[in-house]
Amino acid sequence: MTANINATVADYTRDGFVFPITIMSEAKAREYRNQLETLEAKDSLEYPVKRCLRRYPNLVLPFVDEISRRPEITDIVAEILGPDLLVLDAPFFIKEANTPNFVSWHQDLHYWGLEGEQEVTAWVALSPATAQSGCMKFVAGSHTTQLEHRDTFEEENLLSRGQEIAVEVDESDAVDGVLKAGQMSLHHGRVIHGSNPNITNDRRIGIAIRYISTRTSQAPGGNMAAMLVRGEDRFGHFRSCRRPAGVMMPADLIYWDEIANARNSVMMGTS
Repeated sequence: MTANINATVADYTRDGFVFPITIMSEAKAREYRNQLETLEAKDSLEYPVKRCLRRYPNLVLPFVDEISRRPEITDIVAEILGPDLLVLDAPFFIKEANTPNFVSWHQDLHYWGLEGEQEVTAWVALSPATAQSGCMKFVAGSHTTQLEHRDTFEEENLLSRGQEIAVEVDESDAVDGVLKAGQMSLHHGRVIHGSNPNITNDRRIGIAIRYISTRTSQAPGGNMAAMLVRGEDRFGHFRSCRRPAGVMMPADLIYWDEIANARNSVMMGTS
């Protein structure tokens, strides 16, 4: 393990987040963005690209599966969670230019249906994430406390239930997670985080790859699936996902619907 990885893990352990970490060139990030936007332009009822971007796009888009397996990401995550890694989900969080969409202050693990806290989110920027474009904000050290949440179902909130923590957060305590395209942040599932609207003329495009240890189990009654991306799964706590056969293949879309619905039931509190 290099000194840089040691320092990265130390910062993550102390603060509950760490950034920026360069994982690819800006040119490579632009290539992935071009793939995304080419597919978005084909969105239709029969080719539901935009719907798939918010849940398990790695099951229907090979380039997302490819990103989730990049060793520049998984080597660091493995130092935190161990060598055997699953991807629980990899949703896109896209804020269009000059739009009011935001993400309220919240802690991820409050509503994910997992036992334990062996989870790390790698937030990968495919376009610049700045304070003006609505980058993520973190509260250092907040990952040591579990807080109560409430659901708002606010239309402009990008979270599934508009969930937010039920206490006030002092904005002066927050750190802006500014990223260039091709960089990522890592954050703990209990760290308080959120983001403001995008007031720039460009889209803010990020993928939130949810890594969990294969040791992680589901809350009772859970029926979620996860994709093995590193090492081996000796526990079988999650249904095993299969890699996409191609781009938005019909059989993969049927499979995606089954897997996504099982996770949606957990996220919406109906399981």
